[in-house]
Amino acid sequence: MDLDDWIGRTETVSDVLTPAPYAALAATLDRPPERPARGTPLPPLWHWLYFLPLTRQSEIGADGHARRGGFLPPVPLPRRMWAGSQLEFHAPLAIGDAVTRTSTIDGVTRRSGRTGPLVFVRVRHEIRRAGEAAAALTEFHDIVYRDAPQPGDPAPALQPAPPESAWERRVVPDDVLLFRYSALTFNGHRIHYDRRYCTEVEGYPGLVVHGPLLATLLLDLLRRERPAADVARFEFRAVRPVFDLHPFFACGEPQSGGASFRLWIRDHAGCTAMEATAVAR
Repeated sequence: MDLDDWIGRTETVSDVLTPAPYAALAATLDRPPERPARGTPLPPLWHWLYFLPLTRQSEIGADGHARRGGFLPPVPLPRRMWAGSQLEFHAPLAIGDAVTRTSTIDGVTRRSGRTGPLVFVRVRHEIRRAGEAAAALTEFHDIVYRDAPQPGDPAPALQPAPPESAWERRVVPDDVLLFRYSALTFNGHRIHYDRRYCTEVEGYPGLVVHGPLLATLLLDLLRRERPAADVARFEFRAVRPVFDLHPFFACGEPQSGGASFRLWIRDHAGCTAMEATAVAR
């Protein structure tokens, strides 16, 4: 199959922003778990609690995701990761809103990496409130597919994290945290909870911390340090995986002018695992 044939494919899903997932994620982030009242603004990135991938059990692949070849193209590489996203928050979403998400395959790119072929799939999501023509949120989601690890593969290049930060929060990624986030997002990807599969099949040293969880922790840090900041744009890029074997740190600092913020994840070895930028209105 020609993967380019998938470019332009669309999928539309509707949902209602209900309070229970909001309260559950708040508890997972160690915040008070009260169910919010109708009209409570949805924090940025918490839309990932909705539009869940309700794939039938008989259609799940070996990795826990839906079998390839439906909406996403059937990339013939075994490893799949969330490489990054770029988001624009045009208008607030709130608890009680009826919403629709239209997703489009925006591009498929083939590259050669240090360990072999890579395929990047770029998906554009547009979320609208019922009855509104303009999108309240636009998101570009970058997915990378790569080959299984092989003996003798070169070690990934390390990117040292900034040695100091204005803000820092230590996070312990235990099995319960990863399970709760997988459950909240209905993410069946086995690398986040099935240690035997993760280490013996995909070759990772431990369970992989979800990329969107890392991004959520970065914006949660910003909310704790700058509660009044109204995020208009946010983008992040995964630099290297984070595993459940060691604590890591969500770090950040305001940029000059005070309307933008540099955010990053520093792993136990002092390396950057994710880098991000948030811009407030």
